[in-house]
Amino acid sequence: THVQNVVERRNTIPILANILIIAEGVGLKLIATDLDIQLIEEIDAKIEKGGSLTAPAHLVYDIIRKLPDSSEITLSKDDNQDHLTIRSGKSNFKLQTLPRADFPEISDSEFSHAFTIVSGELYRLIEKTRFAISNEETRYYLNGIFFHESNSEHDNKGLPTLRTVSTDGHRLAQAELTLPEGASGMNGIIIPRKTIFEIQKLTQENDGDVEI
Repeated sequence: THVQNVVERRNTIPILANILIIAEGVGLKLIATDLDIQLIEEIDAKIEKGGSLTAPAHLVYDIIRKLPDSSEITLSKDDNQDHLTIRSGKSNFKLQTLPRADFPEISDSEFSHAFTIVSGELYRLIEKTRFAISNEETRYYLNGIFFHESNSEHDNKGLPTLRTVSTDGHRLAQAELTLPEGASGMNGIIIPRKTIFEIQKLTQENDGDVEI
């Protein structure tokens, strides 16, 4: 469910309609991207033989979601064929694949800052500001939430804060919390609307800490 949310229904680049499935170690890694966002999910699985391929995201999702939650699912690929076979009970599906080499993966560069925030607090920062995100595509810099460090002596008893701000040119929303350890000196960034919605879903579903 998470990875297919990233994949656009209409794609001019065929490989972007697929998810990358990697079987290695003791689990599966599922990767989806629209070239702006990359989402990686890892799940436990019994790996009989490792490998990787790409398969149509929405077709895989439609098949899996109609199976009972307790179903055991077998994924396999014949080395001589470009098909993914999905089996569960009496059901058997064959899906066309595309080469892994064509799948664009966003590389992990060295990040200058890293910090931890409580999931509920991140959800609050987004929930308090997302309604003012602009839908006007020509002013793309308003199509997200601005995360940045604030050192205003008038706010938060003079303590530095992590602040979120959004505006559509008519209204402006702002939320903040005490600056987490490790966030000091970070550059301000605009997180796009689509990414914001995906982050909010994940923070709503999970308790505990979030590493940023």
